[in-house]
Amino acid sequence: MAKKQFKAESKRLMDLMIDSIYTHKEIFLREIVSNASDAIDKLAYLSLTDDTVGIKREDMRIAIVPDKAARTLTVSDNGVGMSADELEQNLGTIARSGSLQFKQDMDKDADADIIGQFGVGFYSAFMVSDEVTVITRRHGEQTAYCWQSQGADGYTITECEKDVPGTDVIMHIKPDTEDENYSEYLETGRLQSLIKKYSDYIRHPIRMEVEDYRQKERPDDAGEDYQPEWETVVEEKTINSMVPLWQRPRSKVEQEEYDRFYQEKFNDWQAPLSTITASSEGTVTFKALLFVPAATPYDFYTREYEKGLQLYSSGVLIMDKCADLLPDCFRFVKGVVDSPDFSLNISREMLQHTRQLKVIAAALEKKIKNELTKLMKDDRERYEKFWSAFGRQLKYGVVEGYGAKKELLQDLLLFTTSKESKLSSLAEYVERMAEGQESIYYVCADSAAQAARLPQVERVADKGWEILYLTEEVDEFVMQSLAEVSGKKLRSVSDPEALPETDEEKAEQEKQAQKSKPVLDFVKETLGDRIKEARISRILKSAPVCMTADGPMSLEMEKYFAKMEGSGAMGGMKAQRVLELNPASAPFTALKAALDRDEKDRAAKYVEVLYHQALLIAGLPIEDPAAYTELVCSLMD
Repeated sequence: MAKKQFKAESKRLMDLMIDSIYTHKEIFLREIVSNASDAIDKLAYLSLTDDTVGIKREDMRIAIVPDKAARTLTVSDNGVGMSADELEQNLGTIARSGSLQFKQDMDKDADADIIGQFGVGFYSAFMVSDEVTVITRRHGEQTAYCWQSQGADGYTITECEKDVPGTDVIMHIKPDTEDENYSEYLETGRLQSLIKKYSDYIRHPIRMEVEDYRQKERPDDAGEDYQPEWETVVEEKTINSMVPLWQRPRSKVEQEEYDRFYQEKFNDWQAPLSTITASSEGTVTFKALLFVPAATPYDFYTREYEKGLQLYSSGVLIMDKCADLLPDCFRFVKGVVDSPDFSLNISREMLQHTRQLKVIAAALEKKIKNELTKLMKDDRERYEKFWSAFGRQLKYGVVEGYGAKKELLQDLLLFTTSKESKLSSLAEYVERMAEGQESIYYVCADSAAQAARLPQVERVADKGWEILYLTEEVDEFVMQSLAEVSGKKLRSVSDPEALPETDEEKAEQEKQAQKSKPVLDFVKETLGDRIKEARISRILKSAPVCMTADGPMSLEMEKYFAKMEGSGAMGGMKAQRVLELNPASAPFTALKAALDRDEKDRAAKYVEVLYHQALLIAGLPIEDPAAYTELVCSLMD
């Protein structure tokens, strides 16, 4: 019996395939079980036209038999089996797929779902085995064959005995090492968990003998002092569920079933807030079952949180968290995607760049957006619960990628406003806009109550125009990313250009600025580099002072970057501060009078008080609170 060499020879090639394609050794069981499922599918397809197939579909099954004493793990199927030539072609050539060839030979309209199409799945067995034996008998043939190999040094094929068609893959499990516990693949509990994780939705029953610890039946003559006895019972069970929930029509599934599936699959004690189903047939075929959690996961806004959907190929798990299926703005979504268009044995790196993946991701993005929009319209209370949990993530999505997702997300945003007692969308704000109002106005503050009291709000509010109250750090960035909604520009109430002005008003402001120039020059001289400029305000109505900023960076952005600096991230970025003064206010009059009397020391104190008041109103820190307190007290002498 001569040993044959692999056609794609060398141990280097086999090692390379195993190391680069499979991240975890446990994946071998998925591959071998999937091959067994393929073999049964092929026989089922042949049974449509071949009356000699002597097995009913309901009797087709996969068996898993661990043997600790012999250190073997056997995966058996009663599928189509292989001839000597097929053994030579399929197992003698690395990276050849019998499943792929079978699919290509089928009638294009035939309904047969063959999972393995890449051709290296079988060789994953060598990650945990030092020897693999395949005993197989082709349907319609009487002779069985035994393929045997210890790895890249070659293989042998000999005739052997097998009572029925099908294939047994017998893996001799490697001895344990300091780094690897190979014996775990002989434990029924571990094998059950791997089947549940990777192959639970294989459509044929996977059978295995499992131990069950149960109470013995109570004897008929047992007295009052009888103590229950327990025993270990070994029985063969089907260990996979076979029918994925997402493959069933939504009309045939109760919401309680979806809720239970989500809670068990994703370890959440609460039912999901929303359940989303999606499917497509055509260029890319897939089914998806998605869930929006009811609450924010405890680690959601940490680096440890991993987004992604479970990706299946015809019911076989390919990847536990496929991040490329979800945009970051919808990273809170959990669920599964199942497509027959992915090769089972594909690696993570190769998968991330497939065209099919991008098509599915785009379809899911659109579906999630539509479902959230529908939820906002049909069940506002539940949507606002969702917003409370994940609204901030949608805002981050608007800002990220230079606003690439703003069109997708802007209709989903909610804000507190000066008029509505409930949260309002931007579209709803636009619908309520008063006649003559050309812009959407907003103001940033730590709370809605604080926003309503800010002095720069007064002139817009007095016109009866609604104002968005922005109370989160990211909100200012959101406004700049959006720029406009429905043709209406988003404007801060602190923007001097926010309100339309007549030529007469502009002329009067210029006149007032020239008249007040000595006072403004003194203020700038007193404060120095602490401000860029002192100016007569066009945004104040009755309040004496406020702080604004020139340029693209606002005061809210400065506060945000200051917090980042404190956390060790990028920071130190400062806005160009402008001290705005109201010439019609009593404090400005007092300051001007002090300068007219040449009381520059007192005037300087007035400037410092006004500057610090502006800082307090803006929510900015005071450099030296003790010095400011002494300053105020000195003016009370």
